[in-house]
Amino acid sequence: MTESVEAAHEGCASGDARLLHDGILRRQSARESAARTYARALPIVPVRARGLTIEGADGRRYLDCLSGAGTLALGHHHPVVLEAVRDVLDSGAPLHALDLATPVKDAFVTELFRTLPPGLGERARVQFCGPAGTDAVEAAFKLVRAATGRTGIMAFAGAYHGMTDGALAASGHAPDVRVTRLPYPQDYRCPFGVGGPRGAELAARWAESVLDDPKSGVPLPAGMILEPVQGEGGVLPAPDAWMRRIRQLTEERSVPLIADEVQTGVGRTGAFWAVDHSGVTPDVMVLSKAIGGSLPLAVVVYRDDLDVWPPGAHAGTFRGNQLAMAAGTATLAYVRENRLAERAATLGARMLSRLRELSSQHPCVGDVRGRGLMLGLELVDPEAGAGAGTAAGAAANAGTGTGTGAVPEGGSGMGAETTGPAEASAPGDCTARPIALPADHGRRPPPAAPEIAAAVQRECLRRGLIVELGGRHASVVRLLPPLTLTDEQSAAVLDRLADAVETVARSDTGRVGGRSRLPGRQLPPTGCPDGAG
Repeated sequence: MTESVEAAHEGCASGDARLLHDGILRRQSARESAARTYARALPIVPVRARGLTIEGADGRRYLDCLSGAGTLALGHHHPVVLEAVRDVLDSGAPLHALDLATPVKDAFVTELFRTLPPGLGERARVQFCGPAGTDAVEAAFKLVRAATGRTGIMAFAGAYHGMTDGALAASGHAPDVRVTRLPYPQDYRCPFGVGGPRGAELAARWAESVLDDPKSGVPLPAGMILEPVQGEGGVLPAPDAWMRRIRQLTEERSVPLIADEVQTGVGRTGAFWAVDHSGVTPDVMVLSKAIGGSLPLAVVVYRDDLDVWPPGAHAGTFRGNQLAMAAGTATLAYVRENRLAERAATLGARMLSRLRELSSQHPCVGDVRGRGLMLGLELVDPEAGAGAGTAAGAAANAGTGTGTGAVPEGGSGMGAETTGPAEASAPGDCTARPIALPADHGRRPPPAAPEIAAAVQRECLRRGLIVELGGRHASVVRLLPPLTLTDEQSAAVLDRLADAVETVARSDTGRVGGRSRLPGRQLPPTGCPDGAG
């Protein structure tokens, strides 16, 4: 009798939780803007969170591999972050200080400068901006225009820099063309149809030609902005040799190079800053997300000789967020002292290796890529077929350039990492020589499959795993787990994702069958994440 009463109470509690959950979602739908995004694909109501784990109002628990779009470097409610915030609250220090000097800000700037790439930290200046990466991008554009006296900006196809006017204009989804776009190197959907070092070299040559050709129609720009890994563009890591070549091109022409490290910074890619992989030191760095330790904060860091704008040239009411600075200082120091960037590199490589099994087992997983703990799987429609010339393939593979056979040989190469069979021109010989291209040059991979990606995301959520979609046509399933991810948690994430892919692949949506369970693990019950928190 007692057991039946307890079961009845538990049933009532479960029912009440479901009513609360459904009611909140219903009111959100009725009250909030039609522009909301994550809430549409992730109909959950978080009420508690710690580490990797989120608990919803309905009692279900989830492994969070969205991490506030990369904001939560240490996961939810990390003890060092909570302690830093409490210390400020308990001290009686002001929570809002505009751009006045405070001990909290001084500590943050000291720790931030300690982590900057060699050659920048020693001569850096910092501008605190409105508390979002997009405002920092706007400030960076304003800065380089003031410093150079020029107005134009160069950016790259597939970029994402924010949603305010100037940042949006430099992003891949801009509704009009006000910024010069250059091809961003990638292997799977190379705009030149070749990929690898040769594709990266061609992308660099394109940039060089636009910069130097007096008939390109593009004046020398005020600055060039790039992401060392394109996140929203589909998790596309820039080749290190290409990064160094772009740095050389911009430096030789006195064009400030702006590195957007809003999502890639603070250890995410396996180095403290993603530019560190290539050894490149940019002139300007745009930072946000993880630097605030989960709270809103954005800054621009730049070389001191660019600091020519007048007082008030850029401002923002909430640029003095003391709690975010305290949380950010704690996060930066914890990542540095505990070598979490190195941990992200090791664990990310291991996860990438296991994820590649999905690509080999399921044709609907077209590509697996990433760097550190910034990983992505591109879902494709294998039945639509690969090859050049199809309408579906053309739509999915639209880019900034197309391979059309022989490409003139000329200009500087990409260094030792560049390979290719083309002959070198003799000194003084300006004759165009063809670059020999692979036999499958021009062959397109299968078209992107956003409906399959969305189905995988839904199946992940059913299994207690939160993932994001991005990339062209929203066909890339993205993983952005916290840097504190354990081996056990990573295995749970991979198993849930593999099970979701397997389910979709066997369905009508996936169109193909196969087995994808990663070896050596059993899935824990749905909604009870293994190793969470």
